[in-house]
Amino acid sequence: MKLFLAALLLCSLLLSSSFLEPVMANSSFCAKKCSTRCANAGIQDRCLKYCGICCEQCKCVPSGTYGNKHEL
Repeated sequence: MKLFLAALLLCSLLLSSSFLEPVMANSSFCAKKCSTRCANAGIQDRCLKYCGICCEQCKCVPSGTYGNKHEL
């Protein structure tokens, strides 16, 4: 039982670190562009989070303060 719990804890740590990596690896380019994009957003922290994830993947920032997934 202890081995199972240890394995479960290890797996959860690995998965959580992989989800946090794109957000934490925010470059200054993306931070600047996303702060400009999200300045008028209703929920600014969520806008900055998802804008940062998107920017790290494509090195671009979609227009507007909402998803605009069709632009990617």
